[in-house]
Amino acid sequence: MDLIPAPHHVRSTGHRALGADTRIDAHPGTEDVARWLRTTVGAATGLPLAPGKGNGIVLRVDPSLAPEAYRLVIDDDTVDMAGGSPAGVFWAAQTFRQLLGPDAFRRAPLRPDRQWTVPLTVVEDAPRFAWRGLLLDVARHFMPKDGVLRYLDLLAAHKLNVLHLHLTDDQGWRIEIERYPKLTEVGAWRARSKLGHRASPLWDERPHGGYYTHDDIREIVAYAAERHITVVPEIDLPGHSQAAIAAYPELGNADVVDTASLTVWDTWGINPNVLAPTDTVLAFYENVLTEVLALFPSPFVHIGGDECPKDQWKASPAAQARIAAEGLAGEDELQSWFIRHFDRWLAARGRRLVGWDEILEGGLAEGATVSSWRGYAGGIAAAAAGHDVIMCPEQQVYLDHRQADGPGEPVPIGYVRTLEDVYRFEPVPPQLAGTPAAAHVLGAQANLWTEVTETQQRVDYQAFPRLAAFAETVWSALPAPAERDWAGFERRMTAHYARLGALGVDYRPPGGPRPWQRRPGVLGRPIEGPPPIV
Repeated sequence: MDLIPAPHHVRSTGHRALGADTRIDAHPGTEDVARWLRTTVGAATGLPLAPGKGNGIVLRVDPSLAPEAYRLVIDDDTVDMAGGSPAGVFWAAQTFRQLLGPDAFRRAPLRPDRQWTVPLTVVEDAPRFAWRGLLLDVARHFMPKDGVLRYLDLLAAHKLNVLHLHLTDDQGWRIEIERYPKLTEVGAWRARSKLGHRASPLWDERPHGGYYTHDDIREIVAYAAERHITVVPEIDLPGHSQAAIAAYPELGNADVVDTASLTVWDTWGINPNVLAPTDTVLAFYENVLTEVLALFPSPFVHIGGDECPKDQWKASPAAQARIAAEGLAGEDELQSWFIRHFDRWLAARGRRLVGWDEILEGGLAEGATVSSWRGYAGGIAAAAAGHDVIMCPEQQVYLDHRQADGPGEPVPIGYVRTLEDVYRFEPVPPQLAGTPAAAHVLGAQANLWTEVTETQQRVDYQAFPRLAAFAETVWSALPAPAERDWAGFERRMTAHYARLGALGVDYRPPGGPRPWQRRPGVLGRPIEGPPPIV
């Protein structure tokens, strides 16, 4: 029973066959799960899985179960998938697919005469956390729409339920805003890109860019919803904004910088060009977010709030006048003034603001949720103060960081985070464990930034197999990190590598990168020593 993530309870006693007469009896609310089974499992097995009763698969909602919980019972007569909601039924279907074997993850049957069997099994399962996410940074390197849809399938296969799309940054604006067409006409394209870390002397001289139209976003959101995944958009402000300023120079601090000369940034790092604290900027981003809210039904909207240098505000008479007019203590509170404005604006429209843990500086907006990325400290402080938290500490679950030491890793960035390291990640730190504040930890998220992951192959390599380990840490009821069954997880991964291979994932093998996965000569940014836990 090499299931990933590991279920809470499972027992197995034998096997039964499936055949052309196996039917799907979809009770009310489970029709989408039935369609998913036909288009994925049906395609891989060649079984028609036609609607009908008897000798088949029963899909049903059982209100006695928690919303995402499920119970999968396979006996000699029936495959019964019950969930506390359609989402629970869908997670049961994902487990059923794993039980069929790796070939069930292909898009067509390998042999028309294959006899398909499943174990006689009882699986009772439920997720530990409500927020089980992956951030994809499509701003630094654009991922075309089909790649995003593919990653939604990969998230679903691992019972992850949040895709955080980092849509805007200094290096590109990736979402169509009809009211402001220059955001994509200008802001979605850069003339060239730094190859490797920003200290590298190498450049990719090809122009780079792309963006999602409104209809692309609608398709992504609908595709995600069918897989019970919430897509959380991120529109970064007040830092990480040079692409927007390049498109509309009036957004920048024009009293201290020649904003009209700025272009979309072609290198990496923390950019000094930040938004001006003006009514014009507030109105502009309210209009942007109005279109964003119309496209994304997510209750959460991420506004960034991180890595905002204050130098331009310190030098800007307009920014200093705003500080004085608002009675603020300084530039840190000016950043908080930005965040509080959009917290109120989103709350008035029934949405919740999420921001990186820098939004704690200068005072936390009343309804804000914190993405704790600089370690655990920001999340601990926010939870203790009664704010919800998503744990995504850089030292633990930044998947752009290198997977091993030594020269073989492609463009080595950051700390060494092995598969075992990620498997031992614990979203609730000891300071919160057993306290009422622990309830404010909504879950956790693995973040994959794309400065040096410019292709689907590179994204796959950085994400997998570590995303499988992360999925288990946020779904399964695991013991303390030091007590986890790493040997057992490694054994289960043997089967899971075959699933990833069937899905076409260019994962990192246990023995190290394959020859085509290496990037010799492209400078990274390795950090020596173990990551600090903060």
